Amino acid sequence: MRSPAPLGSGRRRGPPGKRPRVVGGGRAHAGGVAARRVPALSAAPVRTGVATFCPAGGTWTLTPGGDRSAVSSRRSVDPLHRRFAQPQRRDQAVERLPMVSPLRVPAPPASMAASPLPPPDPQFVLRGTQSAVHALHFFGGAQEQGCPLLLSGSLSGLVHIWSLQTRRAVATLDGHGGQCVTWLQTLPQGHQLLSQGRDLKLHLWDLAEGRNTVVDSVALESMGFCRSSVLAGTQERWMLAMPGRGSDEVQILEMPSKTSVCTLKLEADAKPGMPMCLELWQADSNPRPLLLAGYEDGSVALWDVSERKVCSRVACHTEPVMGFDFDSQKTRGVSGSAEKALAVWSLDEQQALQVCRTHELTNPGIADVKIRPDRKILATAGWDHRVRVFHWRTMKPLAILRFHSATVHCVAFAADGLLAAGSGDQRISIWSLYPTHSDMSAPLLGHAEGREVGAHAVA
Repeated sequence: MRSPAPLGSGRRRGPPGKRPRVVGGGRAHAGGVAARRVPALSAAPVRTGVATFCPAGGTWTLTPGGDRSAVSSRRSVDPLHRRFAQPQRRDQAVERLPMVSPLRVPAPPASMAASPLPPPDPQFVLRGTQSAVHALHFFGGAQEQGCPLLLSGSLSGLVHIWSLQTRRAVATLDGHGGQCVTWLQTLPQGHQLLSQGRDLKLHLWDLAEGRNTVVDSVALESMGFCRSSVLAGTQERWMLAMPGRGSDEVQILEMPSKTSVCTLKLEADAKPGMPMCLELWQADSNPRPLLLAGYEDGSVALWDVSERKVCSRVACHTEPVMGFDFDSQKTRGVSGSAEKALAVWSLDEQQALQVCRTHELTNPGIADVKIRPDRKILATAGWDHRVRVFHWRTMKPLAILRFHSATVHCVAFAADGLLAAGSGDQRISIWSLYPTHSDMSAPLLGHAEGREVGAHAVA
C-alpha cells in the first residue's frame, strides 16, 4: 500500500482515469487541486528606494537604495504591505516599489495649521449703568491709586464716575432729568466737568473734594445731535462752542461769563443741514481760535471764529458726519458717517481743507472717532457692535474688536493708552491694546491683522 502524501505538500490525487485541467498556472484534478504556481508580477528591472516627505517644500521624494531592513520593517507594519512580509516562493518574483518622480503634496489647509495665541478679551468690563452708554471721558485730573477716573454718560440721564482700580462707580451724578447724556468734558484746570444732555441743558459740575454739585448751567436752544466743544485758555476764561438757535447755526460763548462771541452760519444757498460735531482748536502759529464743524450733508468746514467767516469747506461723505477727531500737530483729521467709509482730510498752510483718502469699511455706520493722545492709533465706534483700530499715520487696519452685543456709541482714550468703549448693551469695555511706547508697525500679539478679535471673535 502506498503511503499518503505528507501534510503540507499541496498535492492530492484524484480518481484514476481523469485528465487534469490547468487552473491558474497549475493543474487540478476532479478530486483535488494540484500545486498552484503564481506568475511573476513583473519581469522588468525596477529601482527601489526610501520615500521621505519634506514639510518645507511639501513634496515626497524617493531616495535610491536605502536600508533594506528599514524598508522591510515599515512594510511589515503597514497593512498595505503585509503580503510582502510573507515568505516568498522560489517561483515568485519579488515586487518592488518603482522609482517615481517627486510628487508635490498641497500644504495643509489653514484650519489645520498651528493655531495662534488666543485673542485677548477686554482687560475688564464695567457694568451697572442700567442703560445704554452714550458718552465717555477719562478724567486725568483726579486719580485713585495711580489710575485715572472714567466718566460715563447714560441714556437714563446719569453720569457715573468709575474707579479703574476697584472697577466700581464711586459716584453718580443726576442732573439731566432722565434725558440722555450725549457729551462729557473736563476742564484742564481744576476739578470741573461739563455734561450735555437731551434735556437742553449743559451743566458745569464741581468735582473737587467729592462735592459733585452743579455750579452753573447753560440752556441749549436746539435739540439736535451735536456735541459741544471747549477751548480752554485759563481757569478764569475759556471758550465754548455749542449748537445755536437755528438748526444750522453754531453758537460761541465766552465762559464762565456766558458772553456771546459770535454765531456762525453758512450762506443760505449752502444748505449744510444741522451741525453734527464740533472741534475748537488753536494753531501754534496763529493765536486766533478756529472751529471745525461736521454737518448733516457730509461736509466739514473750517471757521475763523475771530473773523466770523468760513476759511474752507470740503465734502467728505454723502451721509451726515457722525463723529470726527483732529490732530492739530499734523493738521490732519478723520471723520466717520452713516456710510461705509472713513474719510481722512488735511489742512494746508493756506487753511484749505482737502480729502486725502477714504478707507472702505465692511459695514455702515460710525458713531464716534478718537485719536489716541500720542497720535499713533485711532479707534472707531461702530453701529455693527464693533470697535475698529487703525494705525493713524498709514490708516492700516490693526484689529476689529468684537465684544459688545449692541451698537457701540462712544470710545475714549486715556493718557496711558487705555481704550474704553461704551455700548447699548449697558457695558463699558476697557482694552489695553498697544503700550504707548510700542512699535505700531508690528501686529497686535494674538491678533490677526485686520481680523476680528475678542470674546466673540469670528473669522
